[in-house]
Amino acid sequence: MDVAGAGKSLVGSSKTYDRLQELKAFDESKAGVKGLVDSGVTEIPRIFIMPPEDLAGGNTSSSGDLTQFTIPVIDLQKIAKDRSGVVSAVREAAETVGFFQVVNHGTPVTVLEDMLAAAREFHELPQVMKGEYYSREMMKKVKYGSNFDLYQSKYANWRDTLFCVMGPQPLHPQQLPRVCRDVTMEYSRQVKELGRVLFELLSEALGLNPDHLEGMDCAKGHSILLHYYPPCPQAELTMGTTRHSDPDFLTILLQDHIGGLQVLSHNSRWVDVPPVLGALVVNIGDLLQLMSNDKFKSVEHRVLANHAGPRVSVACFFTLHLHPTTKMYGPIKELLSEDNPPVYRETSLKDFISYYDNKGLDGNSALAHFML
Repeated sequence: MDVAGAGKSLVGSSKTYDRLQELKAFDESKAGVKGLVDSGVTEIPRIFIMPPEDLAGGNTSSSGDLTQFTIPVIDLQKIAKDRSGVVSAVREAAETVGFFQVVNHGTPVTVLEDMLAAAREFHELPQVMKGEYYSREMMKKVKYGSNFDLYQSKYANWRDTLFCVMGPQPLHPQQLPRVCRDVTMEYSRQVKELGRVLFELLSEALGLNPDHLEGMDCAKGHSILLHYYPPCPQAELTMGTTRHSDPDFLTILLQDHIGGLQVLSHNSRWVDVPPVLGALVVNIGDLLQLMSNDKFKSVEHRVLANHAGPRVSVACFFTLHLHPTTKMYGPIKELLSEDNPPVYRETSLKDFISYYDNKGLDGNSALAHFML
């Protein structure tokens, strides 16, 4: 399909606008948002424009909140000398902010830089090469696409993604695009080890043995998502990523220098997560909030579209995703008491992911569906 033609048809007039047809045109181009930008669009297609009610209330952000609500930076090098202090810092962040950044986490800065560069390089490949990986097939382990919830969402996000399921079954390197193959495998090894460390700290923060969360398979599988946010000609009319919380146990995010990630604070203001050189952003996922019986918070966050760019980020989701498992997840028994009864019912990962994906990024937490 002619991407330039698709881009023009997607803008459409009110008389001719057929949303489904225009979603299909965008999808079938297999060129993503990058393809629209390359075609020279100066107005964003209508499928990306936020509805008036979202535009009206969606962009209140504040740097004034920072005295009450800041994103903690935790130095993991201190574990050896002051483990209890690090556990305490992790506990406070997980219970109040739901987000924190880690430094001295063991992953070399060169690996971080190479990972971001490779992510950008993949998304800037010629469309004919990227198109080979384009898919909406649920079980496909390596797929490139734009908006997993394209047909469910109220408006599309200005973002393309390469999605790679790295575990629990090891991914064969040949399944990854050559341009990002080696560094993705190396980054996967590094971030998996960091995940184990973080799950130990989070277990202790809940008053449990260090191996408790790992024993529940929280660190057993992970997926790596290479996100690409091209510069947007009308950034104020859309989003890079709609407000949402993550459908996993834990997320580790590598972001570049551009910024745009925001967290929803306790007083409903959006607060920036500033890029910190060499740091990785960590946030609690929905499943860990469910398992901790609301002790830990899976906080809503979003990414702004930007005139600058491209913005590149690499997210690691700790989840078994669609790997078949009979394990059920509910509030951890050791945390429950008469004073702290279960807030959620048990669920399988398959049911949780299925509900989340079918719902799409609609601004509502999936957790409400699993409350008792």
